[in-house]
Amino acid sequence: MTTEQIEKLSDKRILVTGGAGFIGSNLIETLLNNNIRVVCLDNFATGKRKNIEPFLNNGNFKLIEGDIRNLGDCQKACDNIDFVLHQAALGSVPRSIKDPITTNDVNVSGFLNMLVAARDAGVKRFVYAASSSTYGDHEALPKVEDVIGKPLSPYAITKYVNELYADIFHKTYGLDSIGLRYFNVFGRRQDPNGAYAAVIPKFVQQFISHESPMINGDGSYSRDFTYIDNVVQMNINAITTDNKKALNTVYNVAYGEHTTLLELATLLKEYLSEFDSNIKTIEIKHRENRIGDIPHSLASIDKAKQLLDYQPKYDISNGLKEAVAWYWKNL
Repeated sequence: MTTEQIEKLSDKRILVTGGAGFIGSNLIETLLNNNIRVVCLDNFATGKRKNIEPFLNNGNFKLIEGDIRNLGDCQKACDNIDFVLHQAALGSVPRSIKDPITTNDVNVSGFLNMLVAARDAGVKRFVYAASSSTYGDHEALPKVEDVIGKPLSPYAITKYVNELYADIFHKTYGLDSIGLRYFNVFGRRQDPNGAYAAVIPKFVQQFISHESPMINGDGSYSRDFTYIDNVVQMNINAITTDNKKALNTVYNVAYGEHTTLLELATLLKEYLSEFDSNIKTIEIKHRENRIGDIPHSLASIDKAKQLLDYQPKYDISNGLKEAVAWYWKNL
């Protein structure tokens, strides 16, 4: 955070929903490190208590254990809040295919509850986690914010509905918002466990355990992998910008380069081998492609650079080195 950003937020209160999750806890850590007051709302369905344990004795931190599907919890959390960083959601395309009802309840009904609570509390700005899955079956690369296709999963539908609701709440009630379409975020505190673990922490854990990572398809599918510190920067820029033209729209949050899954696994193998030379010999295996997966993902970040002064500092290589070092110490 810049000195100017810290000054702008020094007397403000910020609500981070899903604050015990991967992205939310990193946002909270950055804010608290700069003496900014933070409220965390989480029901710990996917968030981890260990992610927020270091904050519990901080006088600037308040935890509200609650569920965004409960309007009363949202209203309690939004009381006397200046800015909302809404990260709470049920992620994962496969989970949404298996259980579309719960995904919709959390991601759509919960999102609407948060908008209503923020509106009624007089929140100044509502910044929310959108998703690159919104681009759906639109094949052109790079992805540009105003051109999307049809969704390929229930999860993608819910995240697009979020954008529609945010737009309506600005036009109807005057609630300013910014949507951040995350592209495959990775980094410290991302959970490698569970059926719906993201690919990077899952591969890291498998390599460390001397297991062969399993790539869906031939490994040619590609993603715009985005290190967590780039995402934190974008969220902070979104709540501190004075540029009125930057509000009430959506932005890609990425690095602007794509990496194939095979390239990713190869890089992880190389970086982890520096800690354990036996990892060099581990074979990378393949299986069938997954239903609902987008073949390729690459973001244009021109809009974010122009309107929000977004300057991502971590490419895939630097980000992976940071992440691998963290996992080696913490897994």
